[in-house]
Amino acid sequence: MAGGLLMGGAVAALVTAALPAHNPSTATTGFVDPPPDKIVIDVATVNGSGCPAGTAAVAVSEDNTAFTVTYSAYLAQAGGNSDPTAFRKNCQLNLIVHVPQGFTYAIASADYRGFASLQPGATAVQRASYYFQGSSQTAFKNHPLTGAYNDNWQATDVTDWAQLVWAPCGVQRNFNINTEIRVDAGTASPGKVSFMTMDSTDGDISTVYHVAWKECPRT
Repeated sequence: MAGGLLMGGAVAALVTAALPAHNPSTATTGFVDPPPDKIVIDVATVNGSGCPAGTAAVAVSEDNTAFTVTYSAYLAQAGGNSDPTAFRKNCQLNLIVHVPQGFTYAIASADYRGFASLQPGATAVQRASYYFQGSSQTAFKNHPLTGAYNDNWQATDVTDWAQLVWAPCGVQRNFNINTEIRVDAGTASPGKVSFMTMDSTDGDISTVYHVAWKECPRT
C-alpha cells in the first residue's frame, strides 16, 4: 500500500507511473489505460470531527489507478457516559486532482474498513458521498450494521460504468469526498457504550479509491 503524506495546507502526492499493457476490452467498456504521466493531488481543505488537523493523509498508487486516504482519529460512539455529540463523526476532503492532458477520471469504487462494537439493540452506519465542485451529480452509499456486533467491518462502494460521475474535461474542478460514521444506542442498556471506527489493526484506516480513466474528446 502506498505511503501517506501528511495533509497540512496544500500537500501534493507526486507519482510517476509506467504505462500498463494495453487492454483490448477498453474498446467496448470505454475505459482506457491509466495515463503514464504524473498525477498530482493537492489537498485544498480537510474538515470534520473525524479528521482533526494532522490525523489524515493521502497518497497515489504507483500505477495511477488508485489513491489512498488514511485516518487515525475517526471514531463515533453512543451510550454510557459518551459525549452527546460523539454519536456522529464526519470528514470532508476537498481535493485538487491534476491529471495528464487529454484524460479525465471518475471514482469507480472505494474500499472502507474499520471496527465496531455494538450492544444488542444498537445500530451504526457508514456513509460516503462523492461530487465535483459545481456539479449537481452526487453519488452516495450507505452501509448499516446492527448489534449485537463486535468485529471488524468492511464495505465497498462500486459504481457501474454508465453511472460514473466524470471530472469535466478541460477545466479544473475540485473533487469532494464526504464520509460519515454514525452510532445509535437504540434500545441498548443505557450504561453500555457502542462505538464504530474507521481503522485497521495498526490504528489507521486505509480507504482506497479506485480510479477509472477515459480520454477527453479532441477539440
